[in-house]
Amino acid sequence: MRIATPEQMRNIDAKAIDGLGIPGLTLMENAGRGVVSVVEQVVGEINGKSFAVVCGKGNNGGDGFVVSRLLREKGARVAAFLLARKKDVSGDASVNLERFVSMGGGVTELTEGNIFEELVPVLERTRFVVDAIYGTGFKGKVPGFVARVIELINSSEAQVFAVDVPSGLDCGTARTEGVCIRAHATATLALLKKGLVFFPGRKFTGDIFLIDIGIPDACVDEENIQLTLMDNRLAREWFPAREPDVHKGDCGKIAVVGGSVGLTGAVALCSMAAMRTGAGLVTAAVPSSLNDILETKMTEAMTRPLPETIERTISLDARGAVTDLILASDVLAFGPGLSRNPESAALARKIVPYVAKPTVLDADGLNAFIGHTDLFARAGKCLIITPHIVEMSRLSDEEPSLIEDDRVGAARRFSEKYGIIVLLKGAPTVIAQPDGMAYVNPTGNAGLASGGSGDVLTGIIAGLLGQGVSPVRAAVLGAYMHGLAADMAKEGLGEEGMIAGDLVELIPEAIWCLRKDGASGVVRVSEIEG
Repeated sequence: MRIATPEQMRNIDAKAIDGLGIPGLTLMENAGRGVVSVVEQVVGEINGKSFAVVCGKGNNGGDGFVVSRLLREKGARVAAFLLARKKDVSGDASVNLERFVSMGGGVTELTEGNIFEELVPVLERTRFVVDAIYGTGFKGKVPGFVARVIELINSSEAQVFAVDVPSGLDCGTARTEGVCIRAHATATLALLKKGLVFFPGRKFTGDIFLIDIGIPDACVDEENIQLTLMDNRLAREWFPAREPDVHKGDCGKIAVVGGSVGLTGAVALCSMAAMRTGAGLVTAAVPSSLNDILETKMTEAMTRPLPETIERTISLDARGAVTDLILASDVLAFGPGLSRNPESAALARKIVPYVAKPTVLDADGLNAFIGHTDLFARAGKCLIITPHIVEMSRLSDEEPSLIEDDRVGAARRFSEKYGIIVLLKGAPTVIAQPDGMAYVNPTGNAGLASGGSGDVLTGIIAGLLGQGVSPVRAAVLGAYMHGLAADMAKEGLGEEGMIAGDLVELIPEAIWCLRKDGASGVVRVSEIEG
């Protein structure tokens, strides 16, 4: 599912209306019908139910008047409110205002002086509110008495449906500067918007429904949108099929290099995640004094003892042994539990940039490249890095707050600069490739804020790479599966109770789920056809 900015949506609307001659009234009618379909899907039978529809004077308000008319036609009791004078409504919105009035619908003009007299009694007795105040063009702070109206809606016990976006949300930045409608469901029109997918905007949307309003695909294609929400259809398409006569050597030989005193669990989690994802053979290479621990922790994965430092981390003397292991493998996962020992960091810089095979770099493997990011350019598109916000800040020398404000931009800049794939972990995770294309992962929850979950992600990606999935698809699909396993763990254990080992055990179930049922997670989107 493509994700548009407000500017892109304006261009697409213009292409459809001005370029192809599709009447704006037609699009507005389709939008209203889609919103009512969402309402019916959520609340069931509409006949006899009471709705308050709160409209602005622009096109979002016009959508609201269509919703008011269609709800009334279905037998609902509709109280429509306008946060302006009727004479100030123009264009297609004015036409739909008149259509609603002509069928006997009443529209109350709200002002600072009458909101408690007119609006509050309705909110006290109605169960449902439709928010049609502001659309995708809104920026800044909600002004004057409109802010008070939004506060009253939010404080009511009514179930709120937002038309296109929750009013008060800047869809370009996902930020709010004041009050914002807290919707139970958002019926967004034509395309997803950036502000609905990223935090803090995501907190205000409730369930998201994508409405087809009849804009031709050609209008969208011409805009060349380069931000996509991963979905279950793509996950099913990208997950590798396994032939009935396959051999373990055909399913990928994975080398996992890392580990240090106190951090053997990172290597074990990564290795077992790769195996649970379908890798045929996994070898965990660790400091020699820790090898027996890994032999005990893992049954299915093999181990390789490496020369170590006096601190029992991997030493530079391991370069030859690691090189030999890589030559015998299809994929390298480097960094889980590595430590920040200077020799281990130097080994990372001697090995990772020169590997001509798909590589996942994580954890202290990333920290080894602070101040040495120019080496990433040697690796190219075979390299996937998986930093969280703080690690990304150390690598890019950008403030964490600036990265968080524009996760897509930060991932894209780094990916384009060094020609590598960047998986920026967080809520939501963003994956960027060097040509500017970026993906947003919809799965996962706050339970992933637990030690070892990143090692599991690295193993999943490595396991997919070993089965022949391309690096960018492995990164995107890996994040999706990782989050899906977390969503399953949440159902059984809760967010607070899940640990990284639970994710490993649920990977097979996640694979089964993506093949048949789909996913929920941080962002859940249902499509409503026009």
